[in-house]
Parts: sequence; C-alpha cells; structure tokens
Amino acid sequence: MRYSLAIFDWDGTLMDSTHTIVAAIQAACRDMGLPVPGVAQASWVIGLSLDEALHRAVPDLTPSQLPRFLERYRIHYLLRDPDLRTFDGIIDMLNTLKAEGVLMAVATGKSRVGLDRVLTGMNLGHYFDASRTADQTFSKPHPRMLEEILEELAVPAGQAVMVGDTSHDIQMAQAAGVDSIAVTYGAHSTEELIASKPTLIAETPTQLQSFLLEHCRKMAV
Repeated sequence: MRYSLAIFDWDGTLMDSTHTIVAAIQAACRDMGLPVPGVAQASWVIGLSLDEALHRAVPDLTPSQLPRFLERYRIHYLLRDPDLRTFDGIIDMLNTLKAEGVLMAVATGKSRVGLDRVLTGMNLGHYFDASRTADQTFSKPHPRMLEEILEELAVPAGQAVMVGDTSHDIQMAQAAGVDSIAVTYGAHSTEELIASKPTLIAETPTQLQSFLLEHCRKMAV
C-alpha cells in the first residue's frame, strides 16, 4: 500500500469534538422540550450532514422546529468552541506528512462555514490541499465527496486513503474505491468500525501517524 494523498474526516478524527457535538444536540433538545437522545444515538450521526444527522438523532423534530433547533444547537456548540483541540499528536503528524510532500485533504460532515472557521481560527488551513463539506456535495456515505477531491488533485483512487472515525467514512471510501483507516478513538465503537471492514485500524493518533508515514509517499513527478 502506497498513497500520495491522505484524506481526513474532521470531527472525531483530527478534532477532539465528539463530546461537544453530542452535548450540543442534547442541550438543544432540552431547550425545545424534545426527547433527549443518548450518547450512542447522538454520536452515531456524527459525520453526516447536519440535517440528516438531526433527522436520525432527533426523529421527533418537525420541519417547523428545525430553524429554532439549529439556532439552539449552534449556540451550545459555540459556547464550547474555545475548549476544542486537536487530538494529541495530530499537529506533529500533519507537520511530518507536509514535510514529506504528502497531499492532504479534508472530507467532513461539517458545513463550509464551520470548516473554514475552524481552519482559520486554529491556523490549520495551510496543511490541506483540498476540502469538501456536506453542504457542498452529497453527504457521507455517498462517494461524491471523495470523487471531487480526487478529481481536483488529479490523484487516482488507488493512490488515496481515507481516515475516519465512523462507519460512514469507511463506507464512503469503499464506494469511491479508496482504501481506508478507521480510528477507534472517535465517535463509533470499535465493533462497528471493524464490521465496516476498513483497510487498517488505528487505536491512537500515534498509531495513525505510524501507519501514514509507513504507507504515504510524495507522488513521483
């Protein structure tokens, strides 16, 4: 396995934000008097587009309630935003891959505004050569997000690897003909990730860095 492009999910893969997203969904439900989903139900939808995620995590939410719910969700999320950090070791990994000339991209269920805000606010945008968000194209696990990144960077599917913490990421990679690395420190359980049949499994950011440095190389010109 040799890859010239590493594509990363964001929440739960690079950013330690799973708990924040779950807490914001649950708090918005309380504000609106809706049934509060458990941690497992709320975390399962992470990585999907926000509309699709809310449809599954909060099935009692009506279309007329959606604007108010989104307002409450964003307030609760942004209140916790200053505490968000990348997982330990992620910045070192990005620095090393960048120095090796490996192309990097982001494929996320976040909105374009949300991703740009965190890339700018945390000064992380310079690491990535391309990105796609759920409001720009089809939501995971549809492969179009990856297909657009591959097309933009002119990288064949066989030279790319998708890194994610949910079965949605792994299924998207499979549909696009791209290898995958599932990380078990994010939103979905290890059992669910194993069942989705990723190419590799990483239990820690350190192990992920080791895998990527072993298998990623700059494309020959």
